[in-house]
Amino acid sequence: MSFSFQTIKKSIEEITFKEKGSKFIGYAYSIEDEEEAKEKLSELWQKHPDATHICYAYRLGMNGEIYRANDDGEPSGSAGLPIYNQILSKELTHILVASVRFYGGTKLGVPGLVKAYKLSAQMVLDEAEIIEKHLSQKVHFEFSYEDQGSVMRNIDKFNAEVLKTEFTDKCTVQVKIRKENLDNFLSSFEPLYQVKIKVSE
Repeated sequence: MSFSFQTIKKSIEEITFKEKGSKFIGYAYSIEDEEEAKEKLSELWQKHPDATHICYAYRLGMNGEIYRANDDGEPSGSAGLPIYNQILSKELTHILVASVRFYGGTKLGVPGLVKAYKLSAQMVLDEAEIIEKHLSQKVHFEFSYEDQGSVMRNIDKFNAEVLKTEFTDKCTVQVKIRKENLDNFLSSFEPLYQVKIKVSE
């Protein structure tokens, strides 16, 4: 099972070039879900209400199992697919890449469109910083002061990120740990049978 994926660190906007009078403006966004993809596309139409086409592709899921490529009225396969292929070539997911076109009066033909939309996606992705994201899991601990040293040592040992602590009549700590380390992390607490552990859904 995959516990990490590649995406872009931050949005890249307005990477522009011209082809036979037509202007192409490329955008790339890191997205969480399809709803966010729709919101970003809606914002692009608000920003460019006079655009001839806004073609795009997005890919979601750990292994890119959710994806869409849209030609927005350009000949079938001439826009969305070339954009999507650039996302695939960089092995990215949780990403939306869009190309806004303003028609310049000269038809590019299908080969010309494929080349232009591919270039638009390539240019915007070349500007992006690609990062690896790891799936994580939240774990909540409740324990007595006697077990505090042992619990905190295990948390440090596995590089878990402490999110919340509360020390009153009892101790509670919430941490975030990489999913790939979760099983080993939890089993390290087995000798501490008085420690209550709850893994967040």
